[in-house]
Amino acid sequence: MKDLKYEIIIYWSDEDGSYIAEVPELSGCMADGNDPHEALANIETVMREWIETATLSGRSIPTPKGRKLMFA
Repeated sequence: MKDLKYEIIIYWSDEDGSYIAEVPELSGCMADGNDPHEALANIETVMREWIETATLSGRSIPTPKGRKLMFA
């Protein structure tokens, strides 16, 4: 299984009444939680499931891009 070194964005959603964690590189990969820590724990599970499902259905799995540092 690929390393889970994908960018994760966590934010509060008034609409959902919870914290949302998203992985932009894995289309539709999202989880929620009552606090940021729970959202992070949940997204780690969902990322593994996303990758497992993609693998079983023959879809490509993006390589984590990470962040690039820019110097002036």
